[in-house]
Amino acid sequence: MNLAFPAIWLRDNCPCPECRDPRNDQKLFGITDLDPKVEIVGVDGPIVTFSDGHTSRFDPAWLAAHTLDGTAYDDRTEDAKELWAAITPPEGNWRRFLADPSHREECLDAVLRTGFVLLREVPVEPGTVLEVAGAFGYVRETNYGKLFDVRVEATPVNLAFTGLPITPHTDNPYRDPVPTVQLLHCLSNAVEGGESGLVDGFHAASLLRAEDPGAFELLARTPVTFRYGDAGTELTASRPMIGLDPLGRIREVRFNNRSLRPVRLPYERTEAFYAAYRAFAEILYRPELQVNFRLGPGDCVIFDNTRILHARTGFADSGDRHLQGCYADLDGFAGNLAVLRRRNAVIANLRALFEGPGADDYLGEEVTQAAHMLQAAASAREAGASPGLVAAALLHDVGHFTGEVTGHDLMGGTDNRHSHVGADWLGQWFGPQVTEPIRLHVAAKRYLCAVESSYYDLLSEASRYTLGVQGGPMGPDEVAGFDAEPYAQDAVRLRRWDDEAKEPDRVVPGFEDYTALLYQLIR
Repeated sequence: MNLAFPAIWLRDNCPCPECRDPRNDQKLFGITDLDPKVEIVGVDGPIVTFSDGHTSRFDPAWLAAHTLDGTAYDDRTEDAKELWAAITPPEGNWRRFLADPSHREECLDAVLRTGFVLLREVPVEPGTVLEVAGAFGYVRETNYGKLFDVRVEATPVNLAFTGLPITPHTDNPYRDPVPTVQLLHCLSNAVEGGESGLVDGFHAASLLRAEDPGAFELLARTPVTFRYGDAGTELTASRPMIGLDPLGRIREVRFNNRSLRPVRLPYERTEAFYAAYRAFAEILYRPELQVNFRLGPGDCVIFDNTRILHARTGFADSGDRHLQGCYADLDGFAGNLAVLRRRNAVIANLRALFEGPGADDYLGEEVTQAAHMLQAAASAREAGASPGLVAAALLHDVGHFTGEVTGHDLMGGTDNRHSHVGADWLGQWFGPQVTEPIRLHVAAKRYLCAVESSYYDLLSEASRYTLGVQGGPMGPDEVAGFDAEPYAQDAVRLRRWDDEAKEPDRVVPGFEDYTALLYQLIR
């Protein structure tokens, strides 16, 4: 293996259980515990030996994914976004969002990539916006409370609580950190006017950079102060209007003319600042950059408050327009999306097994591999088994087509140890309540043959044949060892469902009927 990595980097990233806790993947040592002059003294394939006597095994695919190419991925910067001028709003459906992990992934991805999503059919009940926010993260409580009402008030503490038009802006620039996600849920909108508008602040900033680099640089390097105050609140924060990461990529926009305090720059820079400020505003206010829509009852718009500026047209104070809003944070979005993608990828992988190699004949039986496993899962569910054991029944034979030695080799007289192969493979994603009954289900056949005199006669001809290949009935010591296994009884139950699951005319639910169960069990 060609190691294009310094020795200290490899030593610091050793994945062994002495260096990382396998339960949480966190390091068990500090940088000062390592020899600063550590060297590589041996390489044998993926195994690296260091001068401090430690040996590490590295996955080549993992190393390839962490090439030292000088890049720093940050999903908050412009490089990770799809910048837009005026687009058709990405939409989602609240019921599907709750029921379908793939749709939920699409909606969360839209917020992180495009900057916003419009959820339809959210129940028109006060407080529901908190439920929406809780579905992907945590509510960020502010001086406005956990949620706030956007409607005309007699003595408004914010211009948003009037019928006046509101120009494009980001919320709460006077906070540090700023709330990074905003939700607005429409309960009623029976006024003339009051239409909503969104602008991609990153796109506008990129246009400013292209059209007036000096103005862009000035706004990116000049902190300005934003303030909000009322009888019980005093908030200020000083940040540039255009925030950059250390590599110069756009990472944040703070733009709110209502909250901007007097700038206190040297005289000669003040006029230049105002020229740059105006240039940015003129781009943000270009009609062709704004997407406009009317929120109706049940609509909830969710957007990235560090990127997307929102606006509204004016409306009569006497009309009925009532929105409820709350704040959340992008880390909840990103974390939930990462978990969704991981789990959805596992489901897709398993689905492909059922639709691909699972469609083959099942080792001398009159059903396919997939039909056999689906029948076993149906029996487990009918018996009231735990979710983990139902999943074990569904997946118990995946080792026949995930290892180097297949089920066909087993029928040829070579034990493919599919119970162990399958359990180890599934252990990437599932806990022992799923993997251990699978690991023991072949042993359970040997066990039952030893402890139940009538069990052997219940086996199919193919199962009797594989029993011989797999070691035959257990001896007394093996029986005692099996009885001591924590998941022995689950494995015995799985074994009996396995033996029943060979009926060519039996109709049972398909793989999709189990995806929600699997989704909840994936780690």
